[in-house]
Amino acid sequence: MIDQFDLVVIGSGPAGFSAAVRALDYGLHVCIVEAKHLGGAGIMNGALTSKTMYELSMDYAVAARIDRGYRVGALSVDFNEVKKTVIRAAKEKQYQMLSQIETFSPEKSKKGSLSIEYGWAKFKTPNSIEVKNDNSTKEIFAKNFVIATGSRPREYEQLQIDGERIITSDGILDLKEFPERMLIIGSGIIGCEFATIFSNFAQTEVHLLDRSNRVLPYEDDDVSSFVSKNLENNGVLIHHTATLRHIKKHPKHLEVVLDYQDGHSKVIEVDVALVAIGRVPNTESLGLDKLGIQINSNGTIPIKDDCVLHDDTGHCHVYAAGDVTGHTQLYSVAEFQGRLAAEKIGDVPLYPLDYSHMSTLMFFKPEVAAVGANEKMLQQKKIPYKAAFYSNKLVNRAIAMRNTNGFVKILVSNDEEQRILGMRAAGPQASAFIVSVAHLINQGNSLQEVLKIFYPHPSIPEGIQECLRTISNKSIYKKEAFPDLIHIREWLPD
Repeated sequence: MIDQFDLVVIGSGPAGFSAAVRALDYGLHVCIVEAKHLGGAGIMNGALTSKTMYELSMDYAVAARIDRGYRVGALSVDFNEVKKTVIRAAKEKQYQMLSQIETFSPEKSKKGSLSIEYGWAKFKTPNSIEVKNDNSTKEIFAKNFVIATGSRPREYEQLQIDGERIITSDGILDLKEFPERMLIIGSGIIGCEFATIFSNFAQTEVHLLDRSNRVLPYEDDDVSSFVSKNLENNGVLIHHTATLRHIKKHPKHLEVVLDYQDGHSKVIEVDVALVAIGRVPNTESLGLDKLGIQINSNGTIPIKDDCVLHDDTGHCHVYAAGDVTGHTQLYSVAEFQGRLAAEKIGDVPLYPLDYSHMSTLMFFKPEVAAVGANEKMLQQKKIPYKAAFYSNKLVNRAIAMRNTNGFVKILVSNDEEQRILGMRAAGPQASAFIVSVAHLINQGNSLQEVLKIFYPHPSIPEGIQECLRTISNKSIYKKEAFPDLIHIREWLPD
């Protein structure tokens, strides 16, 4: 047994596991400490399980269509069978992770190793943690630590989460059946994704509570309106400018009182209320006081650019990565931060992480992808820009797929350079081609440079090419002929 590890990673989510495996590349002996599920929320009750459920719901929605020349005779869905499929997907990934841990166990691997301990971790000294589970408590020593404890769903004030009728995303897989009626509290990405999933299966009357006058309030108005319209077309009942006053429990239903901005109220009846108002970091019980670390007011851990904890205590052997750092709560960001921490520990050349051009996927119907700036960001920073919108109804591949509900919207700098600043896209394959635009943004490519590239035909990304061409008035289809499908506008400060 190893008495002291080179690195202890607290949490096995995308940040923790990537840090552990990357440290293995440098021949370090690593111990992963996990309190609940291997893989964290990246696998269970989070990214993988929710996206598996999303894919199943999209398959079901396609099978239910009757406008493609075929019709399913008898289509039905069993919630418990859906849950089994979702859990199988999660376990498949967990066993892949376990297989790697066992392959590089200390008994087998002498140059670097991976170990795992299950339990709750708490710093006992700057160089040791206490790991406690139901059966035992043990102290583990290490030269370095990475805190990657992730986040959990934020609870709604004055609303008791019971895990049965009032739940968070952690309780989705504990449901016994499709609710007949569901209220989703929160119209951000998580709320809209679950509204999409349950409305796709068409077994649940879905109510979505939107405190503002549009869903996805941080996105541009045209993107928010597009998502909102598609949710409503999918059967979701959106309560705009409404706030929750209270929920009264009855033996067989929940009585919900909603107050609207114009002064009127509405009482609705549902079976399940899902709270989806964001996530909070898991930092309370880590014993960070033993390190002299003061967390931020929102519970996040302050870090420097290389993921070292931002403090004056001299503990430069403690790092943090993932949701606990307060940066955007994305799987990809957590993984990169975890890798960066391990590279710093391994003493290899570093590269700074640029958080300004992150790609984001939103699993709606249709899927939406985003990268770089949107119009609200550019206007706030007073950066002149041009915006071009090109509908998928003009893209041949989308027409062939009989799936034209979508668009490409690209922002470029309003100057001679015309650098690409951001993109929003919706429709089939949006999640696949968004990364190509992220590369263009990171490289500072101009509009004219990109237009030299050959795009394959027929392909969905041809919409990117034509969208860029519209800005230079070089598009094959002109906005004058299709004013409802092609838009161009520019914005200047003042």
